[in-house]
Amino acid sequence: MAKKVVATLKTATGKDWAKVIRAVKSEKTGAYTFREEMVPVDKVQEYLVSGTK
Repeated sequence: MAKKVVATLKTATGKDWAKVIRAVKSEKTGAYTFREEMVPVDKVQEYLVSGTK
């Protein structure tokens, strides 16, 4: 599956996106999990500040 993502990101339209990885703390266990999402490059700062898409 990683090959498909890499191939998509190398196209002209794929360069407009960034992969954002965020650590999210579980309220139950207190453990951290990592959430990966593809976000448009111009919306990355908004995404990081707001916490959601």
